[in-house]
Amino acid sequence: MSEPIRIRVQRQGEGAEIRILMPHPMENGLRRDDAGKLVAVHYIQTFTLKQNDRPLISGQLNTSVSRNPLFVFKARQIKSGDTLSVHWTDNKGAARQDAIKVE
Repeated sequence: MSEPIRIRVQRQGEGAEIRILMPHPMENGLRRDDAGKLVAVHYIQTFTLKQNDRPLISGQLNTSVSRNPLFVFKARQIKSGDTLSVHWTDNKGAARQDAIKVE
């Protein structure tokens, strides 16, 4: 199982800045290991950020994104008590979902 997705929210008036760190190796298939063999492609393909089960943002990633991607979004009408959840799936079929309650 992968490391938890880190979700941080900084409230700003009626909105908020949402920071999402998704621990993942994000291998592009071009790097070689210590034995000189190519490391297999392994990257997050899709992710979704939801507020109270309502999609806010969905995205598709590819091999050009660096290891442990960090995304920062601004959203309006984020309130205390809201649940923010992030779900990703990768090219090998693995998936991860984590959520927080906004304080």
